[in-house]
Amino acid sequence: MSGCEARDAKKLVRSPSGLRMVPEHRSARSPFGLDEPPWVPDKEHHCRRCGKCFCDKCCSKKVPLPRMCFVDPVRQCAECALISQKEAEFYDKQLKVLMNGATFFVTLGTSDKSELMVCRLSNNQRYLVLDGDSHYEIEIIQISTVQILTEGFTPGGGNTRAIGMILQYKVPGSEELTQMKFTASEDLSCNKKLSASWLAAMHKATKLLYESRDQ
Repeated sequence: MSGCEARDAKKLVRSPSGLRMVPEHRSARSPFGLDEPPWVPDKEHHCRRCGKCFCDKCCSKKVPLPRMCFVDPVRQCAECALISQKEAEFYDKQLKVLMNGATFFVTLGTSDKSELMVCRLSNNQRYLVLDGDSHYEIEIIQISTVQILTEGFTPGGGNTRAIGMILQYKVPGSEELTQMKFTASEDLSCNKKLSASWLAAMHKATKLLYESRDQ
């Protein structure tokens, strides 16, 4: 098991908002996570996501909030509950898709040669692991931009299919951006479908990553 695959030790902590299962070291936290908002002294009607206080009717839903590592569903206002419910698909389905991986032709930088590689998210969600004749481990927090490539574009945006992506990231110790291009293999129809699902999950992961950075 490589360093990026190690399952980081976690601990159960009780915050004012509820029980949380968090990494023992902050550096090991998921790049998709969110920090708890500042505590507002009103235990019963305090939204655990945004930190604001509401009346009982406006803050009555208890919804899972894995981005803040809560063990049980927690009270959230109507607006935050809706956001958390939409994110549930990522944690319930798309995260597993990313960890299972998909096969792509990968081109590094301006090279005209590509290599067939299996690309997947590490178990601790902190690295993008690429395996082929070569091996790469890209730290998620070092990713600068992700551009999903599609085909079959129509004016209304319908009938498009993800066929690849362009990834730009920083290598530790360097300020320059490195670019990688991922292109789905066209050999097998089943691989095309798997690659498209993986790219859709990566697109969602990128949105969560940006939100976490902007917090």
